[in-house]
Amino acid sequence: MVAAKKNKSEQDFAKYELANNWPNLPQGYNLGQVTGIDVDTSQHVVLIHRAGRRWKTLNEVFPDTPISANTVLELDRNSGKLLHSWGAGLFIMPHGLKVDKENNVWITDVGLQQVLKFSHEGKLLMKLGEARVAGNDALHFNYPTDVAFATDGCFYVSDGYRNSRVVKFSKEGKFLFEWGKKGSGEGEFNTPHGIDLDAQGNVYVADRENNRVQKFDANGHFLKQWKNDVAVQLYALKVDQKNNHVFAVDYLTVNDTLIKGSDIIALDTAVNFISRFGRTGLYNGPFCRYHDVTIDDEGSIYVGDILGNRIQKFSLKSH
Repeated sequence: MVAAKKNKSEQDFAKYELANNWPNLPQGYNLGQVTGIDVDTSQHVVLIHRAGRRWKTLNEVFPDTPISANTVLELDRNSGKLLHSWGAGLFIMPHGLKVDKENNVWITDVGLQQVLKFSHEGKLLMKLGEARVAGNDALHFNYPTDVAFATDGCFYVSDGYRNSRVVKFSKEGKFLFEWGKKGSGEGEFNTPHGIDLDAQGNVYVADRENNRVQKFDANGHFLKQWKNDVAVQLYALKVDQKNNHVFAVDYLTVNDTLIKGSDIIALDTAVNFISRFGRTGLYNGPFCRYHDVTIDDEGSIYVGDILGNRIQKFSLKSH
């Protein structure tokens, strides 16, 4: 039987391979659940992990005390060495992390019910939402998941596990508008879990429990969607503005017990499928549950795994 000829995009995507012995953390250093990951303006990898704390079920009561260990790590993308860390005593149950063009670090915390903006060194600059108070209005969130930025400094929040909406704020943090409700129709959400923008300002949402990517214009008008038909959840996405790709990650279990693992999926910015790898092939590595994904300016892909509590790097093959 003659194998089908792959198109150029599929061939390019097949050139990724898992970077062995990366990261290079200090001996004895143990990561917790790596839930958010991005690259900063120096192309250092910035991640947030939950240290020894785990989130097991949606309705569990979170601890009253913040995580005592540093939760935000900055890694050299080449060596994988730890460059800097901070975040001790700040977070209850951190979730998403993004770095903006001014190198500020934005973190969502589902335990605090807040979106928090920090300087690159960890100084608190802005907080949105009332600590530990859930709501569905201009001043409150209910398990917010992720943040994305427009070129003018406005930002979008996916909100989240109990709300089913996307909220847009001004650069200063003023509520502008929102869209979405719970459901499976166009512009509806069932756990909007990840969010990012392309160079034209269009908004892409990882609609996790609906297992799809939805694309909107900057005002929240539905444009298009891509439905994932080989898994059960689509967790996160990152737009590669340099190459007009959208990288997404999914997760597959059978009967909620048999773990099949995650794939990394490449789409174009018209949300047309290009290719995928991970559990479905082109991968030699452990079963993973990818919670977030990002890409650097060299094309390397980084994913945070909450099953094995690790970060993985996929580099373009040199041959």
